[in-house]
Amino acid sequence: MVNQPFIGSGTDPERTLAMTYAAPEQRPALAALWGLDDRLADILRTTREPMVGQMRLTWWHTALSALDEAPPPAEPVLQALARDVVPRVNGARLATLVEGWEALLEPALNRDAMLAYATHRGGGLFAAIGTIVGVDDPAVATSGEGWALVDLARHIEAPDKAALARAMAQELLEITRAFRWPAAARAIGAMAQTARLDLAARPRPHGHPARAARLLWHRVTGR
Repeated sequence: MVNQPFIGSGTDPERTLAMTYAAPEQRPALAALWGLDDRLADILRTTREPMVGQMRLTWWHTALSALDEAPPPAEPVLQALARDVVPRVNGARLATLVEGWEALLEPALNRDAMLAYATHRGGGLFAAIGTIVGVDDPAVATSGEGWALVDLARHIEAPDKAALARAMAQELLEITRAFRWPAAARAIGAMAQTARLDLAARPRPHGHPARAARLLWHRVTGR
C-alpha cells in the first residue's frame, strides 16, 4: 500500500508568490512544469496499490517521452508541456521526473530510494526550470533535491522516515546555502528558501507574514 501522501502544491501561497518572481514570458512554462509535478504527486496520493501506481506512472513516462515525436493527446498537462516547455526541455528529459516518484513505490523507503526520489523529482524539476530561465549551475539541482526531501518529510507518515528525509535535506541545502541566486532564477530560489524555513524546529505555516517577508528579501538579494 502506498502510504506516502502528497498534497498538490497548486494552492500553496508561497509557490504562487514565487511564480511572480519569474519573467512574465517564462511563467507559462514554469506553471506547466509545476502542473506536471502536481499531477505525479496526485498519483501517489490517490493510489492504494503499488502495482496500480506503477502502471499509472509508466503511462506518464511513455506519454512524456512521446512529446518529442508526436503531438500531445487531449490531456491538459501534456498539452501545456508540449506548447511551453518541450521547445526548451525535451520530453525524454521530462520523463525522468517520473522515476523520482517511482522510487516511492519501493517496498522499503530507505536512503537509496529517497536519494533517487530527490535526484529525479526535485533535482530534475529545478534543473528543468533552470533551463527555461537560462541558469545552469549545479546548485540549482542540489537545491531541488533538498526541497523535494523536505516536501517528503512534511507529508510522510512514518516518523523515522520523515526524520531521515529531513536530515538528508539539511545536508543538501547546507551545500547551497552560500549560493546567490541570479535574478532570473529567483522563482525557484524562493522555493529552496521555503524548504529551509520548513526545516526550522517550529516552522511557521505556509503563507505566514514572516515567511513572506523572507521570500521578498530573497527576491531582492538572491539570498
